[in-house]
Amino acid sequence: MSLIAFIAAASLLTITPGLDTAMVLRVATSSGTGPAFMAGIGVALGCLLWGIAASLGLGAVLRASELAYNLIKWSGAAYLCWLGINLLIHPRKNLVDSLDPSMPSATKALRQGFFTNILNPKVGIFYVTFLPQFMPSSSHLIQYAFLLTFIHAMITILWFAILALATAPLLRFLKRPRFLSVIDRLTGCVFIAFGLKIALSKAK
Repeated sequence: MSLIAFIAAASLLTITPGLDTAMVLRVATSSGTGPAFMAGIGVALGCLLWGIAASLGLGAVLRASELAYNLIKWSGAAYLCWLGINLLIHPRKNLVDSLDPSMPSATKALRQGFFTNILNPKVGIFYVTFLPQFMPSSSHLIQYAFLLTFIHAMITILWFAILALATAPLLRFLKRPRFLSVIDRLTGCVFIAFGLKIALSKAK
């Protein structure tokens, strides 16, 4: 029953709009379904690493150490603000990734999804507080925590794949440079807002 309850809770938390959703939607509406799916995989990889780290005790360290928490927090805030400022200053004019032409858009999307997630210390705090609620009374706690983390990562990939496919019909409108530029600038504002939110956050 604890496993079913975890799947239900993790699914609800995954589909709740947040920073990761904003990232995937931006990639989906500007670069297409494939890159958006890769961004979702990047987010899931970040979740997977955070879940494993929390299972091994890093989440508890983040919760207890203000220095460790702040190092990740400021790195994440700076990264998001950097992304947001780039989108405001250099919005796309077409569906080609003009910000980094040397790197395929799918590869860049994977990287952005991963770093957006892994540089948010709140994700580590989430795992260290969320997973214990669904842990059984057994001697294989670490292995079970790994299992729950893997399930959450798979739910994340599935949800963002659905989200990417759902936004595919919008791509024909995004051939209009003005519309694409507006979306990039709006997303840039969202990223900066999330960056400032992370910067002002405190470990609980």
